Amino acid sequence: MGCNFYNAKTGEHIGKRSAAGPYCFDCGLTLCKGGEARVHYFSSEDDWHTECPRCGLTMAREGLGNSTMGLELGFNKNPYETKTGVRSCSSFSFAIPEDRARAVKKVRDEYGHEYKQAEFLKVLDLCPIKYNLTGYHFS
Repeated sequence: MGCNFYNAKTGEHIGKRSAAGPYCFDCGLTLCKGGEARVHYFSSEDDWHTECPRCGLTMAREGLGNSTMGLELGFNKNPYETKTGVRSCSSFSFAIPEDRARAVKKVRDEYGHEYKQAEFLKVLDLCPIKYNLTGYHFS
């Protein structure tokens, strides 16, 4: 599950935000045992740490109203919440170079919501895991 973002003027695919599992925002670490490269490829709960491997914090209780899964499903109405501790996170996969994505003045998501540049930059900055998929076609 995720949300695709496009240049509102040209329609160019900028990238996709996706729910990416538990992440320690204090330590800057995913709880995926395979690291950031494997957060979207897990197969069982055994693939995840139950606490942050650095500081030992455990996952805060989240529901659809404040989790990244809820954000992707449309239930979380606070997409700009800055998180601390171990909480769910999003990744962002860039379809174009990140510097070009950050320069887009008006962005539209796949649901038709429009974002001014500053709003979209906040979306990007709140995704601690980023991938460069420039040159690949994905949705």
